[in-house]
Amino acid sequence: MKTLRLLTILALGGGLAFAYWSSNDGRWSVHAEVSPAAAQAERTPLYYRDPSGAPLWSAGPRKDDRGRDYLPVYDDDQVAAAAPKPAQVESSRKILYYRNPMGLPDTSPVPKKDPMGMNYVPVYEGDDADDGTVKLSPGKIQRTGVKSEPVERRAIRVAVKAPGTIQLDERRVSVIAMRAESFVQKVADVTTGTRVKAGQPLMEIYSSAVASAAAEYLATITSKTVGGVEVYGRGSRQRLVNLDVPESVIAEMERTRVAPVTIHWSAPRNGIVLERNAIDGMRANPGDVLFRIADTSVVWALVDVAERDLGNVAVGQSVAVRARSFPGRVFSGKIAVVYPQVNRDTRTVRVRIELANPDAALLPDMYVDANIDTADAAPVLVIQDSSVLDTGTRQAVLVDKGEGRFEPREVKLGRRGGGYIEVRDGLADGEAVVTSANFLIDAESNLKAALKGFAEAAPPAPGPDHATGEHK
Repeated sequence: MKTLRLLTILALGGGLAFAYWSSNDGRWSVHAEVSPAAAQAERTPLYYRDPSGAPLWSAGPRKDDRGRDYLPVYDDDQVAAAAPKPAQVESSRKILYYRNPMGLPDTSPVPKKDPMGMNYVPVYEGDDADDGTVKLSPGKIQRTGVKSEPVERRAIRVAVKAPGTIQLDERRVSVIAMRAESFVQKVADVTTGTRVKAGQPLMEIYSSAVASAAAEYLATITSKTVGGVEVYGRGSRQRLVNLDVPESVIAEMERTRVAPVTIHWSAPRNGIVLERNAIDGMRANPGDVLFRIADTSVVWALVDVAERDLGNVAVGQSVAVRARSFPGRVFSGKIAVVYPQVNRDTRTVRVRIELANPDAALLPDMYVDANIDTADAAPVLVIQDSSVLDTGTRQAVLVDKGEGRFEPREVKLGRRGGGYIEVRDGLADGEAVVTSANFLIDAESNLKAALKGFAEAAPPAPGPDHATGEHK
């Protein structure tokens, strides 16, 4: 029977040695095991690194400021650090260099860590293609939330908003003033704010000039010699018209053949009395305004449009006006006039909008907000406004070429509205552009371009300085 007899256990340095007798072979055998510490002691360290992970190295043993020994780094440690872990293996492509993980212009031909202990990121062959595209891995595309949408055609709706006030229609305001010295005999029960109708009596006026003209006209039309000749009475009648005698009063004189002592003055139009200066018994000199009446069935909205929006505004466009006094109510109108002058202080242009006001809800000097619809019925090529990378001097988009490749392309833009921007040049129908996370792709493109140029121009990365013990 084969037997093994253990005779002794010897301690050899940092390891163990076992001696045993084999009856089968008829001899002694010794088996020695060397501990990892002993095996590591037999190797020569390449250099020593700071125990805290700081970017400090030494050619020989030393201590840090806290009294801790620097850690030796062996050749096997460098190989293990350079070998990627299975979870970090991105592809079997060749690694060109390693870039700083924080995006600083610093590269290294071998793996290393930054001052914060972060591993440098490998740059693989093919990542820095010279075809003008940016290539991202599927994992990075998914993590950053990159989304692309095809270019389409649609109508751009540009809503121009402008504040303004309500004003009276200048063509619908009437003033009652005497053209000759007169006296107000009696004023009707009409006050400021009263709504009157055309032909409604307002006051009784006595004027010697009117009475003289009326008597002359009656004498002419009642004369047996020239009464039947119309041309003879035309001059006398025109004198009454020139004194602004109401037509109804002249017609009554022709019917009754009687010259009235006082003249009943009536309202010339439907509207609201804005001003009443007539008082019983007062003397009215020529030109004195006794009544001012305005028709408010149609009013103006005078809004101030910013100078930058002037190119989108034109006469005839529909406008929705909202009064701050009537939330939820919309007054519809159209642009009637775009005033040919820019306010030098506010850099705005005044626009007149005519609004129907049948219930007199809109009052003069009322604040309103206008929303001008500048929609063009013709569809144009558009992209989402989030797709544009605007530097101020140029605008670009990222075209999705498929398979993780993105091409930066400069475009010329037009009108904006509704979350879309018109593309006048640079894109074609059906091309897909990045609408989300495009700034991250742009940053990646700029970083790769900078690192590539830096890597081509930079000298080889320095190693440990064995003379001073520091890494430069």
